[in-house]
Amino acid sequence: MYESLKREAAEAFEELCKSGNLKRGNLIVIGGSSSEIRGGYIGKDSSYEVGTAVVSTLIEKADEKGLHLAFQCCEHLNRALIIERKIANELGYEEVTVVPWLHAGGAFSTNAYYTFKDPAAVLQIKADAGLDIGLTMIGMHLKRVAVPVRLKNNKIGEALVVAARTRPPLIGGERAHYRREEG
Repeated sequence: MYESLKREAAEAFEELCKSGNLKRGNLIVIGGSSSEIRGGYIGKDSSYEVGTAVVSTLIEKADEKGLHLAFQCCEHLNRALIIERKIANELGYEEVTVVPWLHAGGAFSTNAYYTFKDPAAVLQIKADAGLDIGLTMIGMHLKRVAVPVRLKNNKIGEALVVAARTRPPLIGGERAHYRREEG
């Protein structure tokens, strides 16, 4: 089971990186529900082992590409994120004090906390892209403007996977209106 989860996670991540045109140094937010991966309801069937399989794979793939990851905690920790402290400091993110565990933070953030060299928890980020495994609501942590990335590899275990990249806002241009139209 864990080997197939690792393979599915790697495929979804690779697809996001390619479709999202991600570059070395970009930050990706990861939201994940081990419960959903196992076919359960989010937050009701957490599995540290499932989290380990997926998180370790994503960290390995990100390291190979020079990308940075931030793992979103569950709603009990206000969707804070676990990120390498060095990256949090470089990007000016405000640190908060919490240690996630399986039932307050979730399997993904807990695994990230114990896998990263020097983990930090932060309240919010502005990521260049995101991978949402199990519909965990990562949108609040994406830069403007989020653009959906439709994945062919859109399942990890039983969890639906959605992804997004971001682009700078387009201001003006051929679709813009500058005067109010009278009805």
